[in-house]
Amino acid sequence: MLGGKIGLPELLILLAIVFFLFGAKRLPEIGKGIGEGIKNFKGAMKRGEKD
Repeated sequence: MLGGKIGLPELLILLAIVFFLFGAKRLPEIGKGIGEGIKNFKGAMKRGEKD
């Protein structure tokens, strides 16, 4: 990647690789885990700003 930006083609290739590595059954679990991680990170950032 020349500019350091991830475009649509790169994102689709990445998703295809993840799909083949983990399979269709585990993708919802992985997505849920990532979502919870982002939610916890945002909560920690908000708590850090208040202190």
